[in-house]
Amino acid sequence: MIGRLNHVAIAVRDLGAATAVYRDTLGAHVSQPQALPEHGVTVVFIELPNTKIELLEPLGEASPIARFLEKNPDGGMHHICYEVDDILATRDQLKQTGARVLGDGEPKIGAHGKPVLFLHPKDFSGTLVELEQV
Repeated sequence: MIGRLNHVAIAVRDLGAATAVYRDTLGAHVSQPQALPEHGVTVVFIELPNTKIELLEPLGEASPIARFLEKNPDGGMHHICYEVDDILATRDQLKQTGARVLGDGEPKIGAHGKPVLFLHPKDFSGTLVELEQV
């Protein structure tokens, strides 16, 4: 059902400072910031040979990342994203097994311009899971 690891997302308070650490300290290739108002975040992707790291900064007071940072003031891992071939078929199969899809259950367009869904962390060992259609 799931394919390769697409990215690991890290919530940060200061996107500029976090970006500088990856770019200047670790020598990573870093994308330009991308605001995603429908998700309440601004993101930057760090390109690695085998996957990506997504840095998430809150965009507005109602951002889910702002709430995450209230509970985790230093930031930290927010979610892990796996690729799937057919997001609707995967969603339906997961729901049949009792997994909870967050939101209204309908895919939204993510940072890569592809449909994404999030799965409840309580169903996946405490880890928020994002699925992205390839």
